[in-house]
Amino acid sequence: MADAGAGSLHGGDAALPYPPEEQELSQRLRRLYPAVNQEETPLPRSWSPKDKYNYIGLSQGNLRVHYKGHGKNHKDAASVRATHPIPAACGIYYFEVKIVSKGRDGYMGIGLSAQGVNMNRLPGWDKHSYGYHGDDGHSFCSSGTGQPYGPTFTTGDVIGCCVNLINNTCFYTKNGHSLGIAFTDLPSNLYPTVGLQTPGEIVDANFGQQPFVFDIEDYMREWRAKIQSTIKRFPIGDRLGEWQAMLQNMVSSYLVHHGYCSTATAFARVTDTTIQEEQTSIKNRQRIQKLVLAGRVGEAIEATQQLYPGLLEHNPNLLFMLKCRQFVEMVNGTDSEVRCFSARSPRSQDSYPGSPSLSPRHGSSNSHVHSTGADSPTCSNGVMSTKSKQSHSKYPTLSSSSSSSSSSSPSSVNYSESNSTDSTKSQQHSSTSNQETSDSEMEMEAEHYPNGVLENSSTRIMNGTYKHEDILQTDESSMEDSCPQRQLCGGNHAATERMIQFGRELQMLSEQLCREYGKNTMHKKMLQDAFSLLAYSDPWNCPVGQQLDPIQREPVCAALNSAILESQNLPKQPPLMLALGQASECLRLMARVGLGSCSFARVDDYLH
Repeated sequence: MADAGAGSLHGGDAALPYPPEEQELSQRLRRLYPAVNQEETPLPRSWSPKDKYNYIGLSQGNLRVHYKGHGKNHKDAASVRATHPIPAACGIYYFEVKIVSKGRDGYMGIGLSAQGVNMNRLPGWDKHSYGYHGDDGHSFCSSGTGQPYGPTFTTGDVIGCCVNLINNTCFYTKNGHSLGIAFTDLPSNLYPTVGLQTPGEIVDANFGQQPFVFDIEDYMREWRAKIQSTIKRFPIGDRLGEWQAMLQNMVSSYLVHHGYCSTATAFARVTDTTIQEEQTSIKNRQRIQKLVLAGRVGEAIEATQQLYPGLLEHNPNLLFMLKCRQFVEMVNGTDSEVRCFSARSPRSQDSYPGSPSLSPRHGSSNSHVHSTGADSPTCSNGVMSTKSKQSHSKYPTLSSSSSSSSSSSPSSVNYSESNSTDSTKSQQHSSTSNQETSDSEMEMEAEHYPNGVLENSSTRIMNGTYKHEDILQTDESSMEDSCPQRQLCGGNHAATERMIQFGRELQMLSEQLCREYGKNTMHKKMLQDAFSLLAYSDPWNCPVGQQLDPIQREPVCAALNSAILESQNLPKQPPLMLALGQASECLRLMARVGLGSCSFARVDDYLH
């Protein structure tokens, strides 16, 4: 049981129906060992019923060990190892053992051993085995001959074992007090181990199930400070200016990548760096990102086709991802393909007053039009297209619905990030140019979001993109008042029929891509997941309902943004993110080869 369950609680386990004590254990282990990826390297949580001598008995969740042998001599010794070895990414690892009963003679050993070491022995007697024994207080380092180390221990004592994977040493504690270094030059991949030899001996292990008697977190803080001090003292020398220029360019490119246009311009002016992309292009990308993050994927597709002709045709995987996301947003009632059927549906066009046009070639006179006459655009391909516009896509066009309003067009979305109280201020500045208005409305400023999180709000910036709550602040509140209960496609029957028709056309697109490029398991899964939403009366609360979470728009948004940049011969990922990814991967490699210092050199510690 212990082996099967060990290491299975990680990540978001607090939300799973585990007992409170298991949740507490997982939380404590994550706090103590944040650098450990428990999917790759599970932490010890209990003793292994499969890796013990038969004179050992386990109980109480495989945490209590009792001796059930004859206990006549050293040949009757028996040990048990933990379920998993200690991951190097722990940096510093600690566990405690309470002596419930010293039994007849108190011949107990607490320590470490490698996989394969004989379990018919006390820890420390054999090669790659290390132990501290209670009957004489000696430490045993891969030898049957012990060395004087510390006091003896008996019933009621709590003995701790700390493994420092940074300098490969081990020390023990007794009742919360350190006894000093016991072993040096330890190998990697050691298991917590305990051994007993005489009848009546009983011990309980604490791998984090309870708070430790010894203040291990204070010891960890000391070593974290040492490692970070080493990093800060790294010699830069004569290359300081060169490094500063490189970092400034990395920051500038990051701001440009995510559309922080005004901030990037101000930063470039102060640091005398050059922005490689024109402001118009930056703002076009920003507008498309906002459409995706607002759930208006159809309009984002249309805007992309207008501004970057051929991009989606040459990226069939991206196109299919966008179409599947558009279908999900139709279920959600947010895409213009279904919103155009009802002016009062969720996130309706009423919530999106006019905004600047998408590009200079679209006249500003179109940016505030709200006509509903015969010349108004219709929903086509999940986006708005006029009768005069012809589609030249080689893929099947997802047919248009019968009616719509031009207020659902890409150019009518409200890109302003200010709240309604800013209207008076905007009136005072009505004499400013359209370009200046566009800058103020379109800017997505990063400096208001320390650590990527907007304080006192549910809004987040993940990888430089915004969650929908920030984009649609005003609209969210109005939606709660007018639509307290979520309904499929906003509760509109015509919209539901359009969604089903769109689904059929999406299936046809999938089949065409399969004929042209062969089978694609990712396409199949995306389509199945999207269509599965229709199998439930309440799609928002079903096994596949996580698709409707607005946070799922972010990877789609990032993929589209990267494709646009790549089509313009610009880096699809900002160098800053590549550098951070490289640093993180370097730390993972350090953990795999047993360099424990990686645990106290986490990238996140330097991003605040």
